[in-house]
Amino acid sequence: MRSQYCGDVNASHVGQEVTLVGWVNRSRDLGGVVFLDLRDREGIVQVVYDPDLPEVFDKASSLRSEFCVQVAGLVRARPDSQINKDMRTGEIEILGKGLTILNSAPALPINMDKNQHNTEEQRLKYRYLDLRRPEMAERIIFRSKVTSAVRRFLDGNGFLDIETPILTKATPEGARDYLVPSRTYKGQFFALPQSPQLFKQLLMMSGFDRYYQIVKCFRDEDLRADRQPEFTQIDIETSFMSSDQVMAQTEAMTRGLFKELLNVDLGEFPKMTFAEAMRRFGSDKPDLRNPLELVDIADLVNDVEFAVFKGPANDADGRVAVLRIPGGAKLSRKQLDEYAKYVTIYDAKGLAWMKVNDLDKGMEGIQSPVLKFLTEAVVKGILNRTGAQTGDIILFGADKANVVAEAMGALRLKAGEDFDLLEGDWRPLWVVDFPMFERTSDGGLHAMHHPFTAPSDMTPEALEANPTAAISDAYDMVLNGCELGGGSVRIHNADMQAAVFRVLGIEEEEANEKFGFLLEALRYGTPPHAGLAFGLDRIVMLMTGASSIRDVMAFPKTSTAACPLTNAPGEADPAQLLELGIGVLETSKTETE
Repeated sequence: MRSQYCGDVNASHVGQEVTLVGWVNRSRDLGGVVFLDLRDREGIVQVVYDPDLPEVFDKASSLRSEFCVQVAGLVRARPDSQINKDMRTGEIEILGKGLTILNSAPALPINMDKNQHNTEEQRLKYRYLDLRRPEMAERIIFRSKVTSAVRRFLDGNGFLDIETPILTKATPEGARDYLVPSRTYKGQFFALPQSPQLFKQLLMMSGFDRYYQIVKCFRDEDLRADRQPEFTQIDIETSFMSSDQVMAQTEAMTRGLFKELLNVDLGEFPKMTFAEAMRRFGSDKPDLRNPLELVDIADLVNDVEFAVFKGPANDADGRVAVLRIPGGAKLSRKQLDEYAKYVTIYDAKGLAWMKVNDLDKGMEGIQSPVLKFLTEAVVKGILNRTGAQTGDIILFGADKANVVAEAMGALRLKAGEDFDLLEGDWRPLWVVDFPMFERTSDGGLHAMHHPFTAPSDMTPEALEANPTAAISDAYDMVLNGCELGGGSVRIHNADMQAAVFRVLGIEEEEANEKFGFLLEALRYGTPPHAGLAFGLDRIVMLMTGASSIRDVMAFPKTSTAACPLTNAPGEADPAQLLELGIGVLETSKTETE
């Protein structure tokens, strides 16, 4: 039905007859001439109809937005004064000679303009229309190019594309599972995979030493801009490769991806330990474009009379850190109150501050509500350590170390944007040497990555004797403050895996019930293996400049994990529930809300 795509017609086609199909992006009648902007997935081209062909002209005059049409015409060059340099097809236009209306369209339920103000609910309910908008179409096409480039790289480096099961068994991946009832085993359930983790390890045990898969994963968790109940991973696993080799291979893939699709040279990725990232930036995924850093001052304030500082400064689990913002002394009291309110989101109790109005005037040049609690020596020490200059402000965080890191790390990002401090476009890095375990609120331990991650240079006995000292052989790729992917060297020894389970409070009986197949497989010549999983949606979101992964997925869910397009989830047929042996409890309106 077409000779080429609308966006592919150019000056080389001048004088040729073409047949195009697509949707009416815009139609206007200007003094007896109808101008039609015809759109398909590749772009927009202008079609001109004049009254010389009355029947065709009348039909063109009847067109409205989103009519689906077929156009036949002659490609001709636009006059120099009418060339549109903002369009790929701006040097030419089509002189329309034929027009077939393939399907009409009523008034649209959403705005299709570039600067549309449709709600998320509207966009997802009419997603098939939303995806016609060039901005959205370009992102979906770009996503396809990303997956094609990834496949070419991995295929070219000896990786095998192998599918793993979707119906599987629940595993501890840090989020709730989506459960699928079994008709043949009433009262029992499959789980949708949070990742293919165990199956890809089993593939390594099977001798397929380089595996990859672009795979759907499912997690029933609270949603944010970069979270969805179903998402896509670029899943990679290797045998007989060290963590450094895995990082080198996947770094090369990422650099190639950005070079090919964006013409961006990311350069070499620096490495930073988890401890350094938390100390300097309050985050294990620091945005290195932001020059602001946290500075510890507990040793300077451990003897002050101000309990807010003194308490955390003398607490083994506490931290006192400051953030210097160049030029921040211009912040008003109202703005400082807004910053103080902002950090309470992260459980901070408040935000002390110190303005450096005039460094040369000593204490007289300092303005702060806590100045009366600080000696001149303490103030001087803080100014020297932070490198503060006249016109700067110093913001204080004092609390448990994790609260200070999270609150001040978030404030660092907010201040960096508010003061327009970001430097450069792309700043990648590897974050390495994560703790194996971290404390839960009830004092227990859970795996920082997952329970199949290997410790660095540690025996099972040493791990159980001092688990909080264990450092994992894990690595995360971070770009502009976003974790693109994370991975680790896996445990390939049954005794070490059993020890990790015991540290996590998973006793032998439970371990055998949930992971007996894995523990047994580990005893049959399992090779050393390692891997990494990238979030495809996050990568495409970053590369296209989208604000949410929902804008780079064809049919995402809302922030409440619902689908307005299909009205999912919905109620099940009672007969089907009976066949599955499932009873549904009635939920009150209050519980639903």
